[in-house]
Amino acid sequence: MAEFSYVKIRNFINGQWQTEPDAPVKPLYNPSTGEQIGEVPMSGAKTCEAAIATAWEAYQSWRELPIAKRLVYIFKLRDAMVRNHEKLAQGIAWDQAKHISEARGEVQRVIEIIESAAGASSTIQGDTLDQVSGSISAKVVKQSLGVFGGVAPFNFPALVFGWFIPYALLAGDTFIFKPSTQSPYFMQLMCEIFQEIELPAGVVNVIHGDRSIPGTWYEDPRMAGVCLVGSTPTAKKMAEGCARGAKRSMLLGGAKNMLLVMEDANLDVFVDNFINSCYGSAGQRCLAGSIVAAVPEIYDEVIERIVEASKKVKVGDAFDPEVYMGPLISRAAADNVINYVDIALRHGKCELLLDGRHPDLPEKNRNGYFVGPTIIKDVTPCNPLFTTEVFGPLVATIKVADMDDALSLIRASEFGNGACIFTQNAYYAERFGRLADVGMVGVNVGICAPHPYVPFGGIKGSLLGTNKVQGKEGMDFFLQNKVITLRTHPPKGVAASGVKPSAVRSCVAS
Repeated sequence: MAEFSYVKIRNFINGQWQTEPDAPVKPLYNPSTGEQIGEVPMSGAKTCEAAIATAWEAYQSWRELPIAKRLVYIFKLRDAMVRNHEKLAQGIAWDQAKHISEARGEVQRVIEIIESAAGASSTIQGDTLDQVSGSISAKVVKQSLGVFGGVAPFNFPALVFGWFIPYALLAGDTFIFKPSTQSPYFMQLMCEIFQEIELPAGVVNVIHGDRSIPGTWYEDPRMAGVCLVGSTPTAKKMAEGCARGAKRSMLLGGAKNMLLVMEDANLDVFVDNFINSCYGSAGQRCLAGSIVAAVPEIYDEVIERIVEASKKVKVGDAFDPEVYMGPLISRAAADNVINYVDIALRHGKCELLLDGRHPDLPEKNRNGYFVGPTIIKDVTPCNPLFTTEVFGPLVATIKVADMDDALSLIRASEFGNGACIFTQNAYYAERFGRLADVGMVGVNVGICAPHPYVPFGGIKGSLLGTNKVQGKEGMDFFLQNKVITLRTHPPKGVAASGVKPSAVRSCVAS
């Protein structure tokens, strides 16, 4: 583990570190120990204006840079992340307290996304329709839009950077990024990389603060669009702001994902995937499986197997190689999970099978924000635990009559991010994939996260705005289609072609 010292997070504007002298600061904590490890500035209106002005000025030259030269910077970015892979991962494990093995995986996935984005640059090609009318041709060209703003959640500080910034830069846009105040350190390290690769000043700007920052983007004519990964209530508020300001929006919201186990499932495969889905990232991810549904034939066996496996999950410090699951992001987040255990038990005849509210921890982690694996059996669809995204290692189980019963529950959900089925029956797999009202489906996998080459995102309350992230769809978000109608004439002195004008007037060029 690297040696970390108290850090003062800074804004990065116009390629330079900047501070706002009178800005209040918010403490930054290490969730594994509860100790304060730094401070984060709460930037004000002047800093927001400086970032927009800088990004807009940089856009004027960045948009003119040939795609091949933009790609050079993307390749430099990728190579620098490879060189700094372990440093970046340890930074995530320090302030976000994702277990170091998962932090390494997150950084690796971002590298893969950057590689995929570089390939997606080929989709910037337009189209030409020749001779649409006499000597007129029509061209559709894909062009940049301007300045984009992005807001990241605490749980994936690196991944969300990868979803937004590489695609925007390749499209010819510039960017203002607001990290979470609970996990800002990764982007501080990335700003060092921007300087290392000599990314032109102002192309990417990073500012820290509260939710007032995106509020400055909605009405500003220099801003082209806004991106978010966060909760559904936040996404709805941002969608309203973007609509008022006529901004593009790509807003990923919350989730409540089901893992459905059919009678023919390979339970060894299911249990392995269950552990990763429900307890990876301490349950703090939008594709976490927080509902386990099983048909009557195997319900009791499924319950027995997941309880037995969950008891073996070791909880502790994010840097401990023997640990599987680290802490939650904050004391408030841990208290929220604990509170929902009480809410669920008060609401109905469900049963607490595994209580992780007081995990056994080493002395140095006693003040950390830990909740161990927790399982509540027979949670009904009207129980708040069944409908609310708790964002922690809290699992609800339910017995469903059959696959159609499970599909009806998924259909009734406010959310539509992901759902997974465990089966060896092709009919079940095909039917579930077709009828599950979600944006992403998994078959015999617990995390149905698409690889970087295809879109990532849900439906219903899980996705507001126009596009999903990554892949061709992610690239299209940062581009506009412009139509150019072009008439050519013969050179002066050359005889006319003899085409006579039509007596019919058209509403298009002719």
